[in-house]
Amino acid sequence: MKTAVKEKIIFSDWDIAETLETKEDIAACLEVALSEPNTSFLFKTLGALARSKGMTQIARELGVTREGLYKSLSPDGHPSFETVIKLFDLLGLQVKLEPKSA
Repeated sequence: MKTAVKEKIIFSDWDIAETLETKEDIAACLEVALSEPNTSFLFKTLGALARSKGMTQIARELGVTREGLYKSLSPDGHPSFETVIKLFDLLGLQVKLEPKSA
């Protein structure tokens, strides 16, 4: 009879902000977030995108405090449309709308 050996699996926190390297990566991540009907997920994703470029620098360029930016881009946040559009620009993205497919 064989004895089963249980291995201990250790999970670490994974942060998508650490994996986003190109504008294409950022655009793909944002596209997924925008396809979800959940604004909390969108705001959390926007926060990760801002962290990927440096939250302090992004906040400075947006003209807001770092703490304020963290709060507005949290799952419970409510960033202004102006903040979101400026953030897209700082991330090297442009907004392009297309008609929905039927």
